[in-house]
Amino acid sequence: MYASIESNVRRSYFLIAFFLILVMAVAWIFTQVMNLGQGGVAIAVIIAVGSAWGSYYYSDRIVLSMSRARPVEKQEYPYLYNTVEGLALAAGLPTPRLYVIDDTAPNAFATGRNPKNAVICVTTGLLQKLDRLELEGVIAHEMSHIKNYDILVMTLAVTMVGVVALLSDWMLRSMWWGGGRRRRRDDREGGNQLALILMVVGVVLAILSPIIAQMVQLAISRRREFLADASGAMLTRYPKGLADALRKISSDPEPLEAANKATAHLYITNPLKGQEGWFDHMFDTHPPVQERIKALEAMM
Repeated sequence: MYASIESNVRRSYFLIAFFLILVMAVAWIFTQVMNLGQGGVAIAVIIAVGSAWGSYYYSDRIVLSMSRARPVEKQEYPYLYNTVEGLALAAGLPTPRLYVIDDTAPNAFATGRNPKNAVICVTTGLLQKLDRLELEGVIAHEMSHIKNYDILVMTLAVTMVGVVALLSDWMLRSMWWGGGRRRRRDDREGGNQLALILMVVGVVLAILSPIIAQMVQLAISRRREFLADASGAMLTRYPKGLADALRKISSDPEPLEAANKATAHLYITNPLKGQEGWFDHMFDTHPPVQERIKALEAMM
């Protein structure tokens, strides 16, 4: 587990570096295609560094806002608070901040950049539909994500994939609404073959970069879910609680309305029930629930 924590920290630095390069490439090609001059490289660097900095420090707020989560007070859900405080003490972690999503679909996720700035978010459906031992299993799973630094990798992936998609969309729209036509006219007048090549590269990069970014997000090992299940079960000393919770959450037919494809990988199970086609399962961010349950039952 310590090796996994170190691997996740290294992976987060690699993720930041990769997205910095990808954002700089998209932004630089954009400035060249749009003929923005020598300031294009500076703009690319500013966009890349700014997006990485913002993702690191504000990604948890962005994710919570996207999920329509609200902070919860101890008086509202005292047992939830007591469970989180007890498991945080057992894990040797600071008590995370608590948020809830007002939705009857049972699910939960953790976010933040480190254990000192961590958040655990649960739906009201989770609190209504799970019993005490099942809820403890879910909270222990999310606590394990915090301890193993999975939250840093997962949260960075959400926001930086969004930055790449936004830049790509911006470039395609700008080229479509006149920038590309103006540049092609200049190219015909000046015979600039390099500019034509850059334009083609720009279009290809604008189309492919969101896909590349998504694949990097998916490349973040799905083994982190197995690790969080195992370390969560060790934390509660009751694997059956988490196994029963996974079985109950996955069998619930309600999709989580606040979830989307950018945030789905944060949740303990896939929240987009009934909203995916067969092709989407090729890119699942979670291992099959039955495999996770089988691994937990082997620990009993």
